[in-house]
Amino acid sequence: MEHPSTIRPEEHAVFKDEKMGKSTLFESERILVGLNCFEPGQEHKLHAHAGMDKVYQVVEGSGVFLLEDRELAMEPGLMLIAPEGVPHGIRNTGAGRLVVVAILAPGPGSNPVSNAASKGE
Repeated sequence: MEHPSTIRPEEHAVFKDEKMGKSTLFESERILVGLNCFEPGQEHKLHAHAGMDKVYQVVEGSGVFLLEDRELAMEPGLMLIAPEGVPHGIRNTGAGRLVVVAILAPGPGSNPVSNAASKGE
């Protein structure tokens, strides 16, 4: 993908039967912009990042943002910001597919601590 350019994130969605699908829209040492794609019932378990903040933006579908002490409804247009160390995850509770833009900063490859933390995703 060539940048700068405008894109429709959902056109780059990758789905897998066995687990959440991922695709990278842009990556540098400063930031990673990707897609997390869920079939109905799929989940990205609660996890946290060391040395990295994460932003989720719902593109299509519905589900719940998982947090350590609660769940928040997801729908297109909603955003969740998970600062460093805050446990977060996603579950597709809807009848259709769920597509979420995930932005991580700094990018996972920028240092060994954040790189190790991101390997579990």
